[in-house]
Amino acid sequence: MKRIVILLTLLMLLAACKNNSYQTNVVQKNQITESIPVQRSIHEIALTGEGYELGYQHGKKLKKEIAEIVYKWKQNTTQSLQKDADQVLKEFFEYANFTEAIKKWTPDLYDEVRGIADGSGQELKDIFVLNLLDEFWVYIDDLAHHHCSNIGIPSSNGNPGYIAQNMDIENYTDGYQTLIRLKRTDNRPAQLLLTHPGLIVLNGMNEAGIGVVVNTIMQLKASASGLPVAFVVRRIINSTDKEDVLNFVTSVNHASGQNYIIGIQGDVYDFEASANQVIRFDPKNSNGSVYHTNHPIVNNDLKDWHSDFGPDLSSELLPSTSNSYIRLSALKERVLDKQQVTPDIIKSSLRSKDDRNNPVCRNWRENGFGFTFASVIMTFSDKPFLLITAGPPDESEYVQINFND
Repeated sequence: MKRIVILLTLLMLLAACKNNSYQTNVVQKNQITESIPVQRSIHEIALTGEGYELGYQHGKKLKKEIAEIVYKWKQNTTQSLQKDADQVLKEFFEYANFTEAIKKWTPDLYDEVRGIADGSGQELKDIFVLNLLDEFWVYIDDLAHHHCSNIGIPSSNGNPGYIAQNMDIENYTDGYQTLIRLKRTDNRPAQLLLTHPGLIVLNGMNEAGIGVVVNTIMQLKASASGLPVAFVVRRIINSTDKEDVLNFVTSVNHASGQNYIIGIQGDVYDFEASANQVIRFDPKNSNGSVYHTNHPIVNNDLKDWHSDFGPDLSSELLPSTSNSYIRLSALKERVLDKQQVTPDIIKSSLRSKDDRNNPVCRNWRENGFGFTFASVIMTFSDKPFLLITAGPPDESEYVQINFND
């Protein structure tokens, strides 16, 4: 009997040891899983021509991916708004009246969108709404899901200028990170455009050293008949002339509240645009740096129901504990007092998670609304180039993209 008791005791100890070993392995496995970056890549395509022809190539080359994006957009919209996406789309286009402005300011881009629809075999309204990304967000008027974080550093002391962005959009776009190379024509420079299939642009730059990154500013007044953001961005990147760019962005009727950080051959400009005014944000920092997230800093053309975000209010009255203010503080702290802001500092800023609940770098989550779709750093040296990651920049290294590749 005594031997049996001893044997049972030994078996129990062995089982306990085995169980502890298993639990330890599970913890280690989870730790390893969390630290291993998700493997993503940028799908790169080259397009030629202009207008309808350019869009048709886009639609034809990415036909399968565009069909998937349209399906996922509708699925995501239905789930998020608890309303059939086609009905939401119908109501949105009863509100939206952007066609006239697009045809006035960027007629070639209107034709390009038609070409994408025809080349991909999708309905024009479905492709059109993909290109009204910010305008649809403005229509929904939901502040909670907008998280882009941007930095601008002008050239100085022989160092190049930079503009940079974490582009944060909906989860369903993951796996569709796309870089479009637009070849030079008689009417435009060569361009590198970050986007997803079916969309003419998210941000980008051209070979002449002009680029732009953007932030939604939902609190600012919008115009249902203004020029939508994607078309403003492409119009900027289509230009090679500084005065043309500055005159355009300050005079066009803007459809959505939006911040534009524009790099022009080493100079950096930051404009907060609303339906009724465009105000330059220049904090007069010694290193010339600018930074922006998703609230107005200088533009007071506010929607009545977002008056709590008015830049004219005292700091005690501002909602400074909101996500956008926390991220802005993180960017500001990292670049404000640096005599020289290097690419490594910019990368560190875009990878930062100083506040875990309100990080600059947003990882993909199963039930999350959005994530960092891509991170870009545009460098305005003698030969401009782009650094880019597919997905959050803390999960992969930046890859350099040159215009002559």
